[in-house]
Amino acid sequence: MPVHLITDSDDERIADYRALTDVELRTRWEPPHGLFIAEGELVLRRALRAGYPVRSYLVDAKRVDQLADLDTGEAPIYAATPDVLQQATGFHVHRGVLASFRRRPLPAAAEVLAAARRVVILEDVNNHTNLGAIFRAVAGLGVDAVLLSPTCVDPLYRRSVRVSMGEVFAVPYAKLDPWPDALAEVRAAGFTVLAMTPAPDAVPIQHLDAGQRARAALLLGAEGAGLTRAAMDASDVRVVIPMRRGVDSLNVAAATAVACWELGRDDPV
Repeated sequence: MPVHLITDSDDERIADYRALTDVELRTRWEPPHGLFIAEGELVLRRALRAGYPVRSYLVDAKRVDQLADLDTGEAPIYAATPDVLQQATGFHVHRGVLASFRRRPLPAAAEVLAAARRVVILEDVNNHTNLGAIFRAVAGLGVDAVLLSPTCVDPLYRRSVRVSMGEVFAVPYAKLDPWPDALAEVRAAGFTVLAMTPAPDAVPIQHLDAGQRARAALLLGAEGAGLTRAAMDASDVRVVIPMRRGVDSLNVAAATAVACWELGRDDPV
C-alpha cells in the first residue's frame, strides 16, 4: 500500500479535495467531473461496499493504518499533516480520512419505481443537511427509494453524504423530470401521491386507509416554502401530521421520518 506524502496544499494531485467548504465551487466541480467526496472511515467503507469506484484517498499521515485492510487497487493514497489538510480542504478534517469516488449514472425514474413499494418524493429541497437526514430516515424506516425534483440539491455532496451516515449509497434515487408533470408517471406506476402539508383540511396521516397506504409516494417540499401549488394539484391526497401547542409543522427531515414511520408501522421488522 504505497503512500504519497503531500507537503503542499496546492499540489495538483489532491485537486479533488480543494475548498470542500465552498458549496458553489464544489457544485461546479464535482458533478461535471463525475466525482464526489466521502468523509470519515465509516462513510468511505459504505461507499466501497456499495460499489462506487474510488479515485484516491487523502488521510491524516497519522491515520494511514486505518486503511491497511482495504484493497486500494490502483487508487493512490495521499497523506498529509493536519495543517496541510486544512489548507487544502478549508476545514479541520477531524475524522482524518477523505476519499474521492467516481459517480455512477443515475437510473431512470421508471426503473426505481418498478422495484419499489413505497417512495419519498422531494420538491426543491435545497438544504444538504436536510437531504442527508431524509436519506437516513428513508433507509431506516422501510422506504424503498427517493425521487428528486430537478431543483433539489445533490445527494452526493459531502455534507449530505456525511449526515446520511453513508445511507445515501444504500437508497436508490432518481430525478423526476419534467417537474411536476412527471408525477403522473408515479401515479401511472400504481402509487398514491400523498402531499404533505400543514393545511387544516388535510387528512391526518394516521387516518389513511389501507389502499392509500399500500403503495404510498410521500411528497414533501422545501423547508419553509413547502410544496408548490402545481405539485399539490398533481397529488392524490393532501396529508398532515397533526400538531399540538400551536406548532404548525416540523422540519422537512423530521416530517419525513414521522411520516415514513407511520406508513410502515405495521411492517414486519
